[in-house]
Amino acid sequence: MIELVILLLISYITGSFPTSIVMTRVIKNIDIREHGSGNAGATNVFRVLGWKYAIFVLAFDILKGWLPTAVYATIIFQQLPVPDQGLVQILCGFAAVIGHIFPIFSGFKGGKGVGSLIGVLLALYPLVFPLCLLIGVAVITTTGYVSLGSISAAIALPIIILILPKLGLISPNLSLVVFSLLVPWLIIFTHRTNISRIRNGTENRFEKAIIFKNKN
Repeated sequence: MIELVILLLISYITGSFPTSIVMTRVIKNIDIREHGSGNAGATNVFRVLGWKYAIFVLAFDILKGWLPTAVYATIIFQQLPVPDQGLVQILCGFAAVIGHIFPIFSGFKGGKGVGSLIGVLLALYPLVFPLCLLIGVAVITTTGYVSLGSISAAIALPIIILILPKLGLISPNLSLVVFSLLVPWLIIFTHRTNISRIRNGTENRFEKAIIFKNKN
C-alpha cells in the first residue's frame, strides 16, 4: 500500500507544477495572479497575454492530468496490491487534479482543474472528451461565458458516461461512474466565484466567441 501512497504523491506533485506562473514569470516577468481575474489558469492567460500563451498553458495542464493517469498508474500498477487498474488510474488522475487546484509550489492557489481533468479523460476514455467539449463550446458560443461552458461540460460528463455503455461504445466501469459524479461538484466548487459573478452580471464574457448574438 505504501507504493500506492507514493504513486499518488508523485501524481499530486506533477499536477502541482504551476505552468502559467512559471511561464509568465520567465517570458513576461509578471505574476499572472496579479493580472486579469487573478486566477492561474489558461483562461486568465488568454485574457491577459493572448491565445498563443494560453494554448501552451492548456496543453501543459492537460499533460499534467494525462501523465499520471496514462503512464504512472499503468507502469507501476503491476507492483500494487489493487485488482483494478482503472481505479488506480482514476486515483492518480484525481491526485493530479487536486495538485492543479491546490499546488504545493504556489501557496495552494492554482487553476480550476479543467485542463488537468481533460488530460485524465483523454487517458481514461478518449471518446468522452470530444462530447463534453462539444457541449462546452456550444454553451460558450451561445453565452460567451467560458466558466459556464466548463461547468456545463462537467455536468454532462456523468450523463455521457452512463449513456455510452448502453450504446456499446465504451465498457461499463463503476469506478469511472463514481469519478464522473464527483467531477461536476469539483468544477462547481472551483468556479463558485464565477457563478456568483454570473448571477450578479459582473462575469467577464468573451464577446467574440458568441455566434448567436441578440440584435435587440
